[in-house]
Amino acid sequence: MADLYVALVHHPILNKGGQVVTTSVTNFDLHDLARNCRTFDVKKLFIVTPSEPQLAMVDYIKEYWHDGWGASYNPDRKQAFDILQGAPSVENTTLTIKELSGTSPVLVATTAKKHEKSVAYTGVRELLKGQKPVLLIFGTGHGLTEEFLNSTDQILDPIYGASDYNHLPVRSAVAIILDRLRSQWD
Repeated sequence: MADLYVALVHHPILNKGGQVVTTSVTNFDLHDLARNCRTFDVKKLFIVTPSEPQLAMVDYIKEYWHDGWGASYNPDRKQAFDILQGAPSVENTTLTIKELSGTSPVLVATTAKKHEKSVAYTGVRELLKGQKPVLLIFGTGHGLTEEFLNSTDQILDPIYGASDYNHLPVRSAVAIILDRLRSQWD
């Protein structure tokens, strides 16, 4: 089975006005995404931001729960934080994955909107049966830019709920998508 990696991207991101911005890293995302990814056997969770102060914050929070007082207080959290890593860009992330696995990953972006490059979950599940690593990329804010989406190999079909409202928190979207791609019950 292919190694699965996840990236939470904070730049290039669209804001609600359609402008390209860098969004803020949040403590909740680090905790919840690390736990989600660890549960579904993700090899590494990358928090991607070009902001050096935010990368330092990622390192500080990871160290606290991985090596500091938090590690002895909550060993489950320590185990989840084993897979967390900050990165300045998706390009840097793909190089790290290439170093770890020996080959560049297939880049699969996510978005809340149907895209001309959209593929079904079954297509990505097939990728995960192969040997080439897969990097599943999530955006923050109001999503990844069109230019970024077009630079990826595939774009996963959006999550459709029971109404026309479609703006899930990224932590929920990651959990739903990982369950759809990696669950053992079907």
